[in-house]
Amino acid sequence: MAPELLLPLVDALADGGWHSGEALAKKRGITRAALSKRVQALKAWGLPVESRTRLGYRLPQPLEQLDETRIRKSLDPLAASRLQRVAVTPLTDSTNAQLLNTPARQDPQALLAEFQSAGRGRRGREWVSPFGANLYLSLAWSFDGWPARLTALPLAVGVACTRALPELKDLRLKWPNDLSLGGRKIGGILIEQRGEAGGACRTVIGIGLNVAMQAQQGRKIEQSWTSLHAAGVRLSRNALAARLLSKLTEALIAFEAQGFAPFAREWQQRDLVDGKAIRISGMHEDLSGIARGVDDDGALKLETRGKMQRVLSGDVSLRTL
Repeated sequence: MAPELLLPLVDALADGGWHSGEALAKKRGITRAALSKRVQALKAWGLPVESRTRLGYRLPQPLEQLDETRIRKSLDPLAASRLQRVAVTPLTDSTNAQLLNTPARQDPQALLAEFQSAGRGRRGREWVSPFGANLYLSLAWSFDGWPARLTALPLAVGVACTRALPELKDLRLKWPNDLSLGGRKIGGILIEQRGEAGGACRTVIGIGLNVAMQAQQGRKIEQSWTSLHAAGVRLSRNALAARLLSKLTEALIAFEAQGFAPFAREWQQRDLVDGKAIRISGMHEDLSGIARGVDDDGALKLETRGKMQRVLSGDVSLRTL
């Protein structure tokens, strides 16, 4: 069903109150049966629309929709001066995929979506993206050249995310690109790179952060997860988006100039698996050992069989034992 038929219904239900089906249908000049079909389409977007006889339809909690003007006004001065474009789209396949197809001359530029039909995580996994429940954000950034130790960029981005969430004192970083709270995933990072003419390096940094996702919306997620709301943190999604973009801008400028060094200490403090027994899979052979932090290249240091081994992220999976 065409989005332009559904988005006005989202607006009507966004306050979280009950709305008569008869009134909703009349306002749109459609039958009750046609309204029911639109409600079902909203549910396919992951919106948990409730219905009740004599009351009508509602969302179980108010929905704050993203607004690029509000995000821009909340940016730190550095990010406001550097970001050429901040855009919000209701629906897309993947914010990363969209930015990879935009001209690099528009960088730095950010794209946020309310819903992703083909959100992606590492190793080709689907990123579950219900409408309006979380943050799905990508930032395209072009470096003049290929920064030294670019492999450490996901770790620096992870530290930037923790700086944007000072309310979460126990937020941890799971190598190479997960945000974890209480042993449950609360966010993830996907970075994609492309070479540009003249030796420039273009990166698209995708961040997914669970904000208000409910159990039924995340039922397809295989691993344990949590959200900001579950942790008792209720922030405006627009303000949170501005925080993330501001801290990312600050971090990328520092990373280009100094590499991973400005982030190493904070990473160590937030390292979820340091000193723990872990297993790495996805290489030519599985590796088990004790995690001993990361090096300047962002490689995991793994103590195994009496020797220290470096593991670069690549396409691997990490599990604690």
